[in-house]
Amino acid sequence: MKPERVAVVGVGILGAGVGWNLSRRGIEVVFLDAGRPGEGVTNWSFSWVNASNKTVRKSYFDLNVAGMEEHRELARTIGPDSWWYPDGHLRWAADPAAERKLLNTAELLTGWNYRVEVCTGAEVRRRLEPALALPDGTPVVFYPDEAWVHGRHLVSRLVSAAVASGAELRSGTTVRDIGAGADGSIRSVALSDGSRLDVDVVVNAAGPDAADVAGLVSRRLPMRREPGVVTRIACAQVPVRRAMHAPHIEIRPDGNSSVLLHSREIDALIDSGEDPSELARLLHASARQVVPDLGSGHIAQTRVANRPIPADGFPSVGAVPSVPGYYEAVSHSGITLGPVIGRLLASEILSGERDGMLADFRPERFAP
Repeated sequence: MKPERVAVVGVGILGAGVGWNLSRRGIEVVFLDAGRPGEGVTNWSFSWVNASNKTVRKSYFDLNVAGMEEHRELARTIGPDSWWYPDGHLRWAADPAAERKLLNTAELLTGWNYRVEVCTGAEVRRRLEPALALPDGTPVVFYPDEAWVHGRHLVSRLVSAAVASGAELRSGTTVRDIGAGADGSIRSVALSDGSRLDVDVVVNAAGPDAADVAGLVSRRLPMRREPGVVTRIACAQVPVRRAMHAPHIEIRPDGNSSVLLHSREIDALIDSGEDPSELARLLHASARQVVPDLGSGHIAQTRVANRPIPADGFPSVGAVPSVPGYYEAVSHSGITLGPVIGRLLASEILSGERDGMLADFRPERFAP
């Protein structure tokens, strides 16, 4: 049966995508979040829209390709202003072994009909990124169809459109309990502000807190613990035009006056007790080796956030048959997948039919 009222728990990119798609199809949606829309992990992500880093399983690659196309369609539907930056992505390596792996991946992706260009450092500086300190002969892989997204701005656009269509936003509150009827189906949610809402569907899009929300319906959702540190560098003039993975550092623009930095290598220092401000200094120093002009910028913001990654590394999306009315939308790469998962899960909620693209990512693969 078509639901009457849906509670979306967590208003990052995945929750916003599901709620927006439901609202525009006439469903009463209530967004619930402990903070403000898009200001959690969505705002502290490298926010790189891609499928080139998703080759471990073909079905996962295909879902991410669909996610890229969904972003393009979304930009046509709501407009690209302030959130959509489809300028491609650059990647190069530091040593021969990593370089061979990079080029082998590029060859694999070409065979999967994914657009790839292999350039030299000199070509990249001349044609794409003149500010890079990149040796002339270094092989650089360019993925022209990839992009970066300003996640907080996108979430704000989607939630505002949903609210204009009748959705309700409740920020600053958490879900304390999920009530069920005699048949085990969802009936209500109790909130930390003392209120209780009658709903017939709950969408768990709570990101790093998704396991806690799942526990409220006696479900076990195993999650990895993978914290990441991101820092923003304030710049009078942003010296790069697109997202890139250089050796040891990831760099992308973050609007008109800042650059965002991340590094898996520096993430590994988080549990060593290093102060986040020191991690930010390490990120900035590494970035200056690649983009010397970043030396004139200063560290503006730094945050350590836990990534929302189910235990096997793949999304958990869809209905949980043992709890009628309970659905999950939990995934790493939420920036790439948010719009497509939002559309596919909304359709599943309304029709009861699961899209084949989500076949490998059923929540029930995890034991009850």
